[in-house]
Amino acid sequence: MRVQVAIVGSGPAGLFLGQILARAGIETVIVEQRSKEYVLGRIRAGVLEQGTVDILDQLGAGRRMHEQGLVHEGIELCFDGQRHRIDLKHLSGGKTVMVYGQTEVTHDLMDAREAAGYASIYEAEDVRIHDFDTDRPRVTYRKDGAEHVIDCDFIAGCDGFHGVSRASVPASAIQTCEKIYPFGWLGILSDTPPVSDELIYSNHVRGFALCSMRSPTRSRYYVQCSLEDKVEAWSDQRFWDELRSRLDERAADTLVTGPSIEKSIAPLRSFVAEPMRFGRLFLAGDAAHIVPPTGAKGLNLAVSDVRYLSDALIRYYGGDRQGIETYSARCLERVWKAVRFSWWMTMLLHKFPEEGEFGQKIQHADLAYLVGSQAASASLAENYVGLPFEA
Repeated sequence: MRVQVAIVGSGPAGLFLGQILARAGIETVIVEQRSKEYVLGRIRAGVLEQGTVDILDQLGAGRRMHEQGLVHEGIELCFDGQRHRIDLKHLSGGKTVMVYGQTEVTHDLMDAREAAGYASIYEAEDVRIHDFDTDRPRVTYRKDGAEHVIDCDFIAGCDGFHGVSRASVPASAIQTCEKIYPFGWLGILSDTPPVSDELIYSNHVRGFALCSMRSPTRSRYYVQCSLEDKVEAWSDQRFWDELRSRLDERAADTLVTGPSIEKSIAPLRSFVAEPMRFGRLFLAGDAAHIVPPTGAKGLNLAVSDVRYLSDALIRYYGGDRQGIETYSARCLERVWKAVRFSWWMTMLLHKFPEEGEFGQKIQHADLAYLVGSQAASASLAENYVGLPFEA
């Protein structure tokens, strides 16, 4: 097989990139090691920045999002037993966020790709990338007992943190920065109405809590937990009791509980790999960076990378190489700002026992300043709805 761009990975980064490039007349193929059902079964976050919403619309894949998604104009911060609303729309000049699950975004982009007849290969075994430091890169894989080769001009590594793309880069050519947080998030999904119309981020002496949702009838809740915790040790009742203890009185009294339909513990880390381009191999999304979910930046940062990468490749096929030369630098400037925001939100809202009373007092002062200062609130809002893309 011969294509212009081979995309490794069928998560949001790969699907967004494939759709943008195909609509620009650039031939692509997506190669995914997992099955389509597995990819669609992954439960992920679901807060879309304004820019992500706009790109879905431009791709003609936003209909279901607008029918089922929830537009949010603010968020609530809870501390000292009181909630304080941050008016995102007012403070950011009219921007909002959309609550719409990453699984649904993936579903919509898969449907759009299939409807247009663009090629995707699922359950590809032993995927490998070769010769990306030459002008003849290729991807190989095995399927149905046969070996296959994809010759291409470029390879887009969109296969996540544990994928083959970043692992194929020589250690001497890549630098990584990482921070591991000393706790995780225990999350559950339940068919219960959300406790609030907007997300609640709670700083509590017992630890962080987040009240989110997927729809008016499906809720997503999280509590900070130890990395030593096991899901099996958390009954539904224990979870609901713990969540209730970390909320303000009004939310605790109105919280509707029910059986969980999914329950998991996720560790938190900040991770960045530099650079994001190696000859004719480009990294995008989780293959290049991971952020803690506190700032709702993971999926949106992948879309940011794809926006710059698609622009670079479209310009290349139009005769301009500058885009591919500057891809990594353009991405990383925005990546590090999102990493900073996600780190700041995490440090602001979680319990860090090792920081002691001093750390708690600093958190309290930071929260009090944040909700009492329009300038500070505006900074949070600007970052939360998504920083502007470079022209």
